[in-house]
Amino acid sequence: MTLSRCPSKTLTSSAVALTLVFQLTSLCVLLLTSLTFALTSDPHHYHDYCVIGAGPGGLQIGHFLEKANRDYIIFERSNTSGSFFVDYPRHRTLISINKRYTGKTNKEFNLRHDWNSLLSDDESLLLREYSKEMFPHADRLVDYLRDYQQKLGIKVQLNTEVNNIRTVQNDSAPDGLLHLLDDQHGNTYACKVMVVATGMWKPNIPDVKGIEMAEGYETMSLNPDEYEGKTVLILGRGNAAFEVADGIYGVTNLIHMVSRSRVRLSWETHYVGDLRAINNGLLDTYQLKSLDGLLEAGIEEVTMERTEDGKLMMVAGDMDFDNFAMREPYDKVIRCLGFKFDLSIFGNASDIKTGKGRAKKYVAIDHNYESKTMPGVFVAGTASHSLDWRKSAGGFIHGFRYTARALATLMEWRYEGVTWPSKTLPVTQLSTHLLKRLNEASGIYQMFQVLGDVAIFSEDGESVEYLEEFPINLIHDLPKHTGHNASRILAVVMEYGSDFSGPGKDIFRYDRATGEPSEAHTSNFLHPVLYYYETPPTKQQMASRTAKEVLPRPVAMHHIVEDFLTLWDGPLSHITPLRRYLDHITSTDLRTRFAEPCFLEAMTFSQPSVACRDQFMQEQGLTSSPAMKEVGHSWVHFSESGVL
Repeated sequence: MTLSRCPSKTLTSSAVALTLVFQLTSLCVLLLTSLTFALTSDPHHYHDYCVIGAGPGGLQIGHFLEKANRDYIIFERSNTSGSFFVDYPRHRTLISINKRYTGKTNKEFNLRHDWNSLLSDDESLLLREYSKEMFPHADRLVDYLRDYQQKLGIKVQLNTEVNNIRTVQNDSAPDGLLHLLDDQHGNTYACKVMVVATGMWKPNIPDVKGIEMAEGYETMSLNPDEYEGKTVLILGRGNAAFEVADGIYGVTNLIHMVSRSRVRLSWETHYVGDLRAINNGLLDTYQLKSLDGLLEAGIEEVTMERTEDGKLMMVAGDMDFDNFAMREPYDKVIRCLGFKFDLSIFGNASDIKTGKGRAKKYVAIDHNYESKTMPGVFVAGTASHSLDWRKSAGGFIHGFRYTARALATLMEWRYEGVTWPSKTLPVTQLSTHLLKRLNEASGIYQMFQVLGDVAIFSEDGESVEYLEEFPINLIHDLPKHTGHNASRILAVVMEYGSDFSGPGKDIFRYDRATGEPSEAHTSNFLHPVLYYYETPPTKQQMASRTAKEVLPRPVAMHHIVEDFLTLWDGPLSHITPLRRYLDHITSTDLRTRFAEPCFLEAMTFSQPSVACRDQFMQEQGLTSSPAMKEVGHSWVHFSESGVL
């Protein structure tokens, strides 16, 4: 923020002039102090971190800010957290699974199959404690989000509608900018970092003549009686459109659905945002020719007109041939075309850019979740899904809870100087630690091909620094984003086969899976892939990747064969190939040995294996414990007394 200089030059030697200068100087100091206090001290006006939106994404980032004891506030325009789910989905059944039982007690593993809970250290804050339904009622999620905020003490300022977000120059701020925003009462707030977690809540309404005659998903009646014996056209082909169809197709004459793109089934594409089985009942009546139907057409190619008897007719320009699919009038047309990001909260909409093509409904952000055009403004929650749209789960709670944690960790290093959390392991324990992560970790499992673990080898190769759930698209700038120096690195990523999924793919084909370790690179289902680099990939190499490449070509790559149980613990199929790969990239033998083989190696080779050198030859064949020491002392005592 630019402040005017205060006059301080002596104007005259007279006492009156000196008094005047003193008064002016005092006034300027008072004004400067007041302004500085308003921007940096008053908790009602300044916070280090401002978060916009108290939905799941905002609460999740708020939890990590609270846990780190940061100065933050979350602004929520409604009177409750998670207000989006007060209204949506309209028919009140969530499509994210609430799998309460897995046969295991490991919380991290169980989160792989819990798609509604946020991350915390409170064991009671899991949605399984709020609903027994596989697909819970949306009201239970609202209850859960309210309790999550209150029990964890997350600072939320309710009933605050944010507008006029803008930035001003400030040399003392970390990015050289302060972010300002106003509320509906005329209050102005300032922060050094802003996180936008407003979600995607603004209905997407196309510029089509007559579209105002269609009812919107957000306002349509939920009373089945209003659709009794009616002919209905639904605009859209996503889960909301099919949710509406499933809610009324038992009482209508027929339902037609129209969209430019073909139906994408989630079990066919492995993308959770595509049509879920819980909503696809209309596909039966379509394929079994029971009047309902789906057709592909651009909505922009038709116009909507009302007939004399009040029905709605679709008119398609010169497409007046007598078998035009929508030639009969409809009693109702319902618009279910999804939601988009609300840009109106920004003072100048041109300051914030959206994506291109079909990603234009999202804010354009880099892989550190920062706006491409507004430094210091980050996006969390479902609005950050542009980075992994149709690739991973970042648009949904079970995905963005991990990307929010990654964002919080990135901000901790950038603004607070806290390095990315890591564990230092002897290289001999790398295999064991990898297997534990691959068989338990939920973050790399849910955010496959987006978040991955990174092991940084020490210069002497004796140890590794292990970082969890790092955004792999930033791997070329690892030191910049983590505070850890890196030369030789091993990246661990979960992937599907590049040619396995997609509309029209026969993913139930007979040879859809392999169990042969030597053919692990042909695995189709989710499986671990390891990338070893002597030096991290460059920015140019990252930019030159093909559409099917998750990371640039490494020095050595290893696929661990897919497993029906998604448990990579087979001694022959999983563990042995992994150990041999690690032996190869470390140029050593990492196997653990007993004392006798180590003694033989020490007597035979000039350079014994790492395990023997670090344990047996350092007199550490077994790690002692107090109980073992007590036994040892007793043994010595009995020996000296002649008892033995």
